[in-house]
Amino acid sequence: MTNYTSVIKVTEYPPHLKHKTIYETYESLQPSESMLIVNDHDPIPLRFQLESTHEGKFDWEYIERGPTTFQVKITKLK
Repeated sequence: MTNYTSVIKVTEYPPHLKHKTIYETYESLQPSESMLIVNDHDPIPLRFQLESTHEGKFDWEYIERGPTTFQVKITKLK
């Protein structure tokens, strides 16, 4: 079983706080720590945003890929 430093159920946040919460949580991770994002749609736009600001510094792994629930493990590499 994988342990996550944080689990964010994105659907529980109002739209204006979703990415802010995810980014703040990511920034608080130590190298090799992981967070889990649970969402009702594929958060691929978030991946593109992270790649533009943190290229090569995180790992993105789908734990569950729809159709109704998406879970993504994001690990901070450096």
